[in-house]
Amino acid sequence: MPLPDWARAHGPPLFSATIRSSNEDFEVTEVLGWELSADGEHDYLWIEKSGANTEWVARQLARHAGVPAKDVGYAGLKDRHALTRQWFSVPRWHAPDWSAIAVEGVRVVETGRHQKKLRRGAHHANRFRIVLRGEETARHADELAARVGIIRTHGVPNYFGEQRFGRDGANLALADAWASGRRLPRHKRSLAISTVRSFLFNEALDARVREGTWNTLLPGDKANLDGTGSVFDVETVDEELERRCAGMDIHPAGVLAGDGCELGPDAWRNALDKARVEPGNRSLRLRVADAECTVEEGAATLSFTLPRGAFATAVIREICTT
Repeated sequence: MPLPDWARAHGPPLFSATIRSSNEDFEVTEVLGWELSADGEHDYLWIEKSGANTEWVARQLARHAGVPAKDVGYAGLKDRHALTRQWFSVPRWHAPDWSAIAVEGVRVVETGRHQKKLRRGAHHANRFRIVLRGEETARHADELAARVGIIRTHGVPNYFGEQRFGRDGANLALADAWASGRRLPRHKRSLAISTVRSFLFNEALDARVREGTWNTLLPGDKANLDGTGSVFDVETVDEELERRCAGMDIHPAGVLAGDGCELGPDAWRNALDKARVEPGNRSLRLRVADAECTVEEGAATLSFTLPRGAFATAVIREICTT
């Protein structure tokens, strides 16, 4: 099922390009954002991996350490088809020798200690370096530099990336199956719910982008404090709120659908109500920190930092088609 071509905020794509020509063309480096305690019952491993997904690496670490896979911690799932760097935590029950581990595509760069297991979402941000390959990149070098400058200043719509919806939108069919009452394994049920909420959020964000209000507060909105999950109600928009929104300190927030939300088709709404999914909020605008680009013949390299939970494809789609 093809996905909609959700609206872009900063104009049409400048060119067409290929990403992930190799794993090294798509680098992701986790930014933990806090210091390890240097003691405790958990080894922390700073791992560089290529062509391997996070869950698989966690299982290899568990096997080497002689612990259950569920006791290995990581802050977020990183792409398989990429060169990524992230932290893992492993209990020190058997004092494993990490210099002896040999796993294809995996390198232990650094080790440390901490008192607690690394939990999902515990990191602060991710740093990206992405190579866009295509014959048109050099010809559009000036326009690309200008577009990146706009993105650095104004951010981008905080869409969920296409990978959330599966290849060719296949997860939408799974969402429909779940909403129709089909019994699914727990992990597929969770995926279906996530797909529903993400799609409905993107649809609502698309409407705000088309209205030109994705980056401004409206009466009745919720405002999201930049870089956090904190939101507060906006009854009226005064000069102070306008100033804070213009300065990227706060952003308008949209609804992540759940029980009682009047969003989407009846079948989806009824299924969310029946499952008692708690509604949530997500910023409509995504701050893109430290955005830079360099251009050479046949390729452009983008680098930028995004908060956890954000998708690099939300930035790329404001620049080119892939």
